[in-house]
Amino acid sequence: MDDVTQSDLAAELHARTDRIRTEMGGADKVARLRERGGSTIRDRIESLVDEKSFRELGTFTRSKRLEDRDSTPGDGKIGGHATVDGRAVVVFGDDVTVRQGSSSVIAARKEDRLVHHAFTHGTPIVHIGETGGGRIPDIIGAEGISSITPFPDLARRRHRVPMATVIVGKSFGGSSTLSAMSDFTVQVRGSCLALTSPRVFEVATGEIMGFEELGGVDVHADVTGQIDLGVDTDDEAWDAVRRWLSYLPSNAWTPTPRGEHSTTVELDPQVPAVVPTDSNQAYDMGDLIERVTDPDTWFELRPRIGRSLMTGLARVDGWSVGVIANNPMFDAGAIDADGCEKATRLLVLCDSFDIPVLFLQDVPGFLVGSKAERSRLLPRATRLREALAICRCPTLTVIVRQAFGPASKAMNGTGMDPDAIYAWPGAEIGQMDPSVDVNQAEHETAATEPYEAAGVLGVDEVIDPQATRMILARDLGLLATREPTPHRQRPLSYWATC
Repeated sequence: MDDVTQSDLAAELHARTDRIRTEMGGADKVARLRERGGSTIRDRIESLVDEKSFRELGTFTRSKRLEDRDSTPGDGKIGGHATVDGRAVVVFGDDVTVRQGSSSVIAARKEDRLVHHAFTHGTPIVHIGETGGGRIPDIIGAEGISSITPFPDLARRRHRVPMATVIVGKSFGGSSTLSAMSDFTVQVRGSCLALTSPRVFEVATGEIMGFEELGGVDVHADVTGQIDLGVDTDDEAWDAVRRWLSYLPSNAWTPTPRGEHSTTVELDPQVPAVVPTDSNQAYDMGDLIERVTDPDTWFELRPRIGRSLMTGLARVDGWSVGVIANNPMFDAGAIDADGCEKATRLLVLCDSFDIPVLFLQDVPGFLVGSKAERSRLLPRATRLREALAICRCPTLTVIVRQAFGPASKAMNGTGMDPDAIYAWPGAEIGQMDPSVDVNQAEHETAATEPYEAAGVLGVDEVIDPQATRMILARDLGLLATREPTPHRQRPLSYWATC
């Protein structure tokens, strides 16, 4: 040992490190994975983060079980620190070459350590999910299950830092739980997101189900709403995460970075043509959002569920905003239960990170009928109203065409104390659309034009549609100078993510 130099020890270190990071759970497993067109977790991390920025933590971890030490390099979870578009992040994910990326005692310890670092350093978290679930026999029995903690730090995160999950393969158990705890979840087509696998279903209940039917992209995009975006490729997923992060601050106590902006925002004569004055005529609200926000900045979330209400992120004169808008292309813009959940989720995100929310109203009411009632519309609509009533982030509202009934209140309408509320001159405001009011004869004198609301300061101003973006840009500039609400005083930061 006396003849061994520090250089010799360093050379041994580098050789061991290279072997672990290259061979992972076995060179043959890595080769077979790539032959099938797959990627290792280290490949995926490198594809997401800035070139050569990944600094791994826990390279030499391995299973706690003596008999598995040599066959579990990294113990099924790989993670560390990196940058994404120059911004520091914590990133970790599942290594399918080691016991299918299953969760174990040491692996959980590594994830907890990385999450602690993210909170301490104030950096976003990106999780890449592809796990077979909990590892047996590591966690079986009283001693095993007592050694695993169900992400207590993340459960107490209070949205201090943004968290995104990308589901890239068959993902069950802990990985799926992390996706549900995230602010943004992307799923790649061909993957499966579920609490338990089809094999467990079959053994426990006799139910036979395929991966796509159980938890494929279409199931979660169209039915469950458990993902914010479904994409076809890993590269699209990385692009989506980068884009989503660009609208957010690194943590709840720093301001959101402003994007590209101009010295002046001009009138837009194209805006009035987007919205027909006839309230029975449908149009795509997405076209209006594109006109009143900065070009190519509209990023829609959960676009395939609750389609009568659109939610997403955008910029107005470089300022980040959340957007909640009725879409008359679907159910005439009436709000359903899924729409309420989408809107509440966006409010939680924006209130947590002090991002203003823009409401574009064209709402005839809540969706009616037995199907709507049985979808738990009432409690979900009430939850949305509660979230809106207590959120502390700035809100701006523009009544574009219709603003009727309690649904108008849920869209931050009159009486909800937005920071500013405007109406277009053709807007209608009231308890109910007069054309469908069963007691219309009794209410002939109840005018719904916006000037009536403006007369009692129900709206601040009736505005020229061409000036909408210009006015919003001005207001956002003024709001940027206010004293931000301290994070601990943002009520929705304490709400669950789902």
